[in-house]
Amino acid sequence: MKTFWNDFAPRALTVLRALLLCSVAVGAFAGTADLRSKYIELREQLRHNGFQRPLHIESAENGDSLRGDVYAVLPHPFAEVEEALKNPSDWCDILILPFNAKYCRAVPGNGGANLVTRIGRRADQPVQQAYRVDFALQPVAAGADYFESRLAAAQGPFGTHDYRIDVSAVPLDAGRTFLHLSYSYATGAAGRFAMQAYLVTAGAHKVGFTLAGRDGNGQPIFIGGVRGAIERTAMRYYLAIDAELDARKVPPEQQLEKRLTTWFDAAERYPRQLHEMDRESYLTMKRGESGRQQALVE
Repeated sequence: MKTFWNDFAPRALTVLRALLLCSVAVGAFAGTADLRSKYIELREQLRHNGFQRPLHIESAENGDSLRGDVYAVLPHPFAEVEEALKNPSDWCDILILPFNAKYCRAVPGNGGANLVTRIGRRADQPVQQAYRVDFALQPVAAGADYFESRLAAAQGPFGTHDYRIDVSAVPLDAGRTFLHLSYSYATGAAGRFAMQAYLVTAGAHKVGFTLAGRDGNGQPIFIGGVRGAIERTAMRYYLAIDAELDARKVPPEQQLEKRLTTWFDAAERYPRQLHEMDRESYLTMKRGESGRQQALVE
């Protein structure tokens, strides 16, 4: 029996590895086809829109779940996009850019890397008082013509849960990449109460990006409420990825400043949705928060 097992086990492991690789390849092929089909579907919206860049945003509310999707053509080669979105430390450089991100540090986790983040509101908020959200970085697919990576967090603030940031990409030509970013989470009673409190106070006059109609003067009416909120967050993450890619064009010692200024300037192009503070306040706050990433904060 021992002789049989010693002979069989290595062969079984080889077969299992082959089946796993096969399933990953099939999944990557399906992902490539789906994303390319979405690009064809959205081609006109990407060419003609109010974003001043090839960009399209969608959002959905389904029961207790919310999702925002950003589709965009990036003026960067596919290999550069893939490189920027696979390393934990680079993800922290991305996640720290939105104004309410106070901290991010990559640490070893079970089977991969975890990103310890802190999410807050005030510029002067001590990092220990910000909400801790731990994301697991989960590589999904990586190949010559398709890339997919996922950040997942089981718990968030105010009873929210099942956070996911999914990013996938396919090359369009030598210098352009089609990117899909999906941001989603689920909420319970406490989360719904907190969101409603936000929507009648600080978020009362904020809107999203989806056009809901036009007023009597022909001016656009943008979607509000929880869908508007998730569209704003998804947009901030997309702009952060774009800022990270732009920063890679300059020497390493200049990349932090390049990321910060690129993200802020891009966000300010949409002041109704994304304006939170003046430029110098943002830069001062983020320089300090980015430097703090080198220290472990529990």
